[in-house]
Amino acid sequence: MRLVVLGVCACLALLSTSFAGDNWPEFRGPRGDGTCDARGLPTTWGKTHNVKWKTALPGQGWSTPVIWGGQVWLTSAAPDGKKMFALCVDKESGKIVRQVDVFENDEPEPKNDVNSYASPSPAIEEGRVYVHFGTYGTACIDTASGDMVWSRRDLDLDHKEGPGSSVILVDDKLVFHCDGMDVQYIVALDKATGNTLWKTDRTAHLAAQFPDFRKAYSTPIVVEVGGRRQIVSTGAHAAYAYDPENGAELWRLPFSGFSNVSRPVAGDGLVFINTGYIRPQLWAVRLGGSGVLSPGQVAWKAQKGVPRNPSAVLVEGLLYLIEDGGVASCLDAKTGEPLWSQRLGGNFSASPVVADGKIFACSQEGQTTVLAVGRRFKQLAVNTLEEGCMASPAISGKALYLRTKTHLYRIEQ
Repeated sequence: MRLVVLGVCACLALLSTSFAGDNWPEFRGPRGDGTCDARGLPTTWGKTHNVKWKTALPGQGWSTPVIWGGQVWLTSAAPDGKKMFALCVDKESGKIVRQVDVFENDEPEPKNDVNSYASPSPAIEEGRVYVHFGTYGTACIDTASGDMVWSRRDLDLDHKEGPGSSVILVDDKLVFHCDGMDVQYIVALDKATGNTLWKTDRTAHLAAQFPDFRKAYSTPIVVEVGGRRQIVSTGAHAAYAYDPENGAELWRLPFSGFSNVSRPVAGDGLVFINTGYIRPQLWAVRLGGSGVLSPGQVAWKAQKGVPRNPSAVLVEGLLYLIEDGGVASCLDAKTGEPLWSQRLGGNFSASPVVADGKIFACSQEGQTTVLAVGRRFKQLAVNTLEEGCMASPAISGKALYLRTKTHLYRIEQ
């Protein structure tokens, strides 16, 4: 009897692990870095080839789809920003099964023409999805009923260009940046109630900076250093690490740059920071420091081919970059040595994802270039969806979920 029970438990554990592997819980996936362990993903597709379904989406939004179980959730907004809502799409059929009206705005602030009012990506877990529209508000939705669990509309900032930073879940906390022209801080909300657990102001001295040079749009990541976790966060003119429990600043790395969009990635004792506009650099920073970091904490810097918007992806000691103007490159993550560089063409805002030995990079013009992971450049395919992509892809099972400017696709062999 005991053996039977143990066998059943083992099977349930395997099923649970398999199910968890099908989830894409936040911007850049289960690890927050654009990688996952999916296999069997398609290399080629077209209007109907390897397209399981295609669903027209109301409104406009550049947020990445998030996936949990049989649901795909996205945020969207009226093009004028006066209505903001969340969409639940059935993963198997592609049908929109629920539209949740989240916020209304009488006079939305202007935004950059290439941005949307629904660019921050949601975060999802069992039973709850957390949607974020920057200064316009943050909310928690019950994924079974579509009911609003809580909402906050008092965390104000002046984006100037429109919202961009996405939310992440850290234990019982929902964490996000508020880096505007007027205020700059990072905040953690109780994911159950929406109440503020901690709020930490940025400590970089920005008073002398022109207001436009104080803003940023990046998304934090969680790293482990010496058995303890840190939240690594990029703002204007500095990167920071914070204690997830209380928001205490652990270290600060000064640099020259603002309007940071690219999300950091980490591995092998390094965290890779993008310094942002006007001329972005990629800095490889040794983890383990404290206080204001010295230049000696930086292992190497790269300037050529560094993107302003797309995030880097790190796989097996190699860093892959897709520059906004369509140049792909690969660096040795330990040394920063350039290994290859190749022009893909097009313009890129979305961050690449990697799985099944393939790099998927989606352009604003609608082309997804598929590259092979490796120290030498190898292009596997170029696939076109005419509507164009601003949102980063999501992966679940053997399928890619591509959000174009007008539709959501499930791409699967």
